Amino acid sequence: MEASKQHPNMVQSPPMLFTRKKWTKFDRNVASYFLLLHLLCILAPFYFTWTCFFLTIILANLTGMAISVSYHRNLAHRAFKLPKWLEYSLAYCAAHAIQGDPIDWVSTHRCHHRYVDTERDPHSPIYGFWFSQMTWFFDSYNLTRKVCPNYFKNFEKVERNMFMFFMKHGYPDNVRDLEKQWFYRFMRKTYWLHPLALAGLLYAAGGIPYVIWGMCVRFVLSLHVTSMVNSVCHIWGNQPWNTGDLSRNNWMVALITFGEGWHNNHHAFEYSARHGHEWWQIDYGWYIIKFLQVIGLATCVKLPSQTHNLAALNKSKPHLT
Repeated sequence: MEASKQHPNMVQSPPMLFTRKKWTKFDRNVASYFLLLHLLCILAPFYFTWTCFFLTIILANLTGMAISVSYHRNLAHRAFKLPKWLEYSLAYCAAHAIQGDPIDWVSTHRCHHRYVDTERDPHSPIYGFWFSQMTWFFDSYNLTRKVCPNYFKNFEKVERNMFMFFMKHGYPDNVRDLEKQWFYRFMRKTYWLHPLALAGLLYAAGGIPYVIWGMCVRFVLSLHVTSMVNSVCHIWGNQPWNTGDLSRNNWMVALITFGEGWHNNHHAFEYSARHGHEWWQIDYGWYIIKFLQVIGLATCVKLPSQTHNLAALNKSKPHLT
């Protein structure tokens, strides 16, 4: 099924969130979970300590770094290779950002690039800022149609299954490389047990304050910061490359997302391990990858050549080698 060929600047009416007929069990579970974590953040000032504050900052940076370096650049785009022990360790850290298991996250992102800024884009900005920022999480019925439409014939059966809470949108067909590996299959089947285990460890170490700050505040902060790449970076910023979509470079988003805010650069060179191409474009994710390369852990690191730069300026998207 091909995406709509409509012009990306043609804004569509966003799907109705609260009045639509189809709210799956998963949608209700996710909405309740998100609401609960947001509401618990109201308690954060009453449990504030500097230890809790720094715990949140450390965990948020660790999981945010792993989302950028592992889920995005390593797994989704195969921009470099790592030893399996390190690849799996970084992916496990990324899973604690509570943005989905590796198979789910990578599948959604690959679908975004394939159908960028069209109605088949999972978090398409053509439906407005809040859809790409947040509400697309609560529409698994349409998300299933976008990401793995061949699965839809079994959707009703799975929705009645008690394990639907652990599934986002079925079994996509664009992550065969991950599905072949036992670790990623294991993470998909047991995904929610790992954040729950972390919450248990935090409670054992510091009680309710650690849970409120280390889980709730961290989740809300990380979720909205990461989602700004989907929303803000497709609305505000500059476009040095002719990518034919709405992607933008936004330096403010780049500063808080380990370089992911250089989004137009990324859409021009999807398989590049480096997103900040200029010396002044701060890209902490790339600095980490470069460090791993220097010490011999990151190999086959892909970067755009001058030929690729010229091709991108001429509105083509080169595949890096």
